[in-house]
Amino acid sequence: MNFEDEVAVITGAGSGIGRKVAEEYARKHAKVIVAETNQETGEFVANYIKEKGGEAVFIQTDVRNPDDIVRLFAKTNELFGKINILINNAGISKWKDPLLLTVEEWENIIHTNLRSVFLCSREAAKYMKKNVDGGAIVNMASTRAFMSEANTEAYAATKGGIVALTHAMAISFSPYHIRVNSISPGWIETKNYNQLTEQDHDQHPSGRVGKPLDIAKGCFYLTERENDFITGQNIVIDGGMTIKMIYEE
Repeated sequence: MNFEDEVAVITGAGSGIGRKVAEEYARKHAKVIVAETNQETGEFVANYIKEKGGEAVFIQTDVRNPDDIVRLFAKTNELFGKINILINNAGISKWKDPLLLTVEEWENIIHTNLRSVFLCSREAAKYMKKNVDGGAIVNMASTRAFMSEANTEAYAATKGGIVALTHAMAISFSPYHIRVNSISPGWIETKNYNQLTEQDHDQHPSGRVGKPLDIAKGCFYLTERENDFITGQNIVIDGGMTIKMIYEE
C-alpha cells in the first residue's frame, strides 16, 4: 500500500502504538502529523521520521482540550491544504477499585479516550468532506470493550463507547464519503517484547504476542482508498485471544 500525497493525523503519536503507526504511514509516503501532548516525545518522533526520509510535523495537542483539537486540524489544513486520514489513537488507562475512583479520574479518562474521538473526528470531517474521495477515520478501541478484568470500569466504558461511536459516525459521515472504522487491539507489547516468555506467546492462537506493527497494518487496510466498501466496522486484532475458550482443568 502506498499513501503518497495523503495527509494523516495520528493522535497520541509520541509513543507506543501511535508512534509506530506514524512511522509506518511516513514509510508509506504519507505526510504525517504527530499530534502529541508531550513536546519531547512528539518532537522526537517527528524528527526521527524526517531523519529516515519521511515527512512529518509535530503539533502539540492535548486531546482533552477542545481548543487544541480545533487548532490541530486548522494548522494541518493550513500546512497541507487537506486531511485524508485520521487515526484516533490517544488514550490513557487507570486500574482502580470503582469504589475509590474519583469523579475527576473518571472524567479525565472519558475526556481523553472517548470525547476526544468525537471532537477530533468532527473537526477532521469538516476538512475531509471537501475532498473528492472524502477520507478515512480509524478509532482505537480495545478488546476490553467486550471483556474485562476487575477495576477497569472507566477504561472499558471508553472503549465500548468508541465502538458504538464508530458505527454512528460511519452513518452520519457517509454523505461526505468519509469511512469510519475501529480497531480493537488485544495484547500489543510496546516496550519489552524480547522479555516475553514462551507462555506469553503460547496463550495466543496466533503463536505470539502482538506488536505495534500489527496495528499499523490494520490501519493501512482500513484507510486504503481501494477498500472503500468497509465502514462502520470494528476489527479485533488480538492473535485470536478473544475467540479462545479457556477451561480450568
